[in-house]
Amino acid sequence: MKIAMMAVLFVASIAQAHVPLENFQTKPILADLKDLRALNIPVMSKDEYAQVGYAVVTPESQQRLQEYTHANGKCGGFEDLSQEKAISVQGFAGMIASLSQHLKKDALYERAPFRAMDVGQNKALASAIDEIKVENMQATVAWLSSYGTRFNRASNPNVHVNDLKKKLEDMLASSSIPHEVTLIDHQSTNQKSVRVRLTGSEKPNEIVVLGAHLDSINMSWSGGDKAPGADDNASGSSNLIEALRIASTKAQPKRTVDFFWYAGEESGLLGSAEIAKQYKAQKADVVGVLQLDMTLFPGSGELVIGSMTDFTSSWLRDYLKSMNDVYIHAQVVDSECGYGCSDHASWYRQGYPTLMPFEAKMDDMNPNIHTARDLVTTDSNFNHSVAYTKIALIFAMDLANSTARQPY
Repeated sequence: MKIAMMAVLFVASIAQAHVPLENFQTKPILADLKDLRALNIPVMSKDEYAQVGYAVVTPESQQRLQEYTHANGKCGGFEDLSQEKAISVQGFAGMIASLSQHLKKDALYERAPFRAMDVGQNKALASAIDEIKVENMQATVAWLSSYGTRFNRASNPNVHVNDLKKKLEDMLASSSIPHEVTLIDHQSTNQKSVRVRLTGSEKPNEIVVLGAHLDSINMSWSGGDKAPGADDNASGSSNLIEALRIASTKAQPKRTVDFFWYAGEESGLLGSAEIAKQYKAQKADVVGVLQLDMTLFPGSGELVIGSMTDFTSSWLRDYLKSMNDVYIHAQVVDSECGYGCSDHASWYRQGYPTLMPFEAKMDDMNPNIHTARDLVTTDSNFNHSVAYTKIALIFAMDLANSTARQPY
């Protein structure tokens, strides 16, 4: 739905919105400046270079922002900073300034006369990629879609979370790699995130992060409780599960690899924001972060990968191009999604290198997300989605076994 039409519909339709306004106080958020301005939400601090603004939203304005961003192709659409209420306006301004500086460093790398990342042929990795099974991904998407909803504010938001934990424990039972399967509690939501850690053999304090959000949401005007979320984001979740299945049967990685299935992304990057903040507070040495959010709808063409260029790292985008040349053989096209479109933003704001390969250019994304129609259909393409499992496997078996780092 076009932006102008959405603006007209908000006033008349907000009362019909499916997600109930809960009894909570105003909250601080970071969001795309264009979105805040389009909705006339007062911006208390901003950075024009980053195109990010800080605002304090009421339940009503948060609802409007969610509806607006979801209707225009974003998942989270903003970062909920409720756990940062003790910070002053100046503190939030500093937060945005730091984000802007990170962007400017990435811009410097883009202007450099060299590229620091290259992927070479590796027989073990090529063999592992050949083990990807489309039928496993199909089964995972069907399973996760069967829950009806995975909404973080559902009456029982952890049924699928607990089931995934058990499934992962069973899958890893025979792995020789030291590992942990953990549920992560959050202050901002009752839903839990899932983490699987494969401990590194030589450099366990260096961490490669792979993530996908596990929750789903129905934001359609007709309402209803069904939010199967086949593409958004059972697809990205299935890519990680299949990559983990294969990587867990191989040699122990030199670096630690953390796989995340995040809680509450659709309500403002809730799980990933808390996790990334905790990693930063612990001075965790995160080498790179991969986010997989929607991989099943080839809207720009089969094997056309949208590489999000905003709030991601030039270094890792070059890594994507290099791995594509050697192992994937797709077409990588640049696109943008604005601040807070998915969980990579949480990590980028904390200063970590991030990458978000998307199912298509943003304008060509699946039109059925956030509705009861987000199901596996004739438009779903698992051969297309396999490319993203390959990316995850390359992170887990190549980046996690290298000495490569962001070059600044």
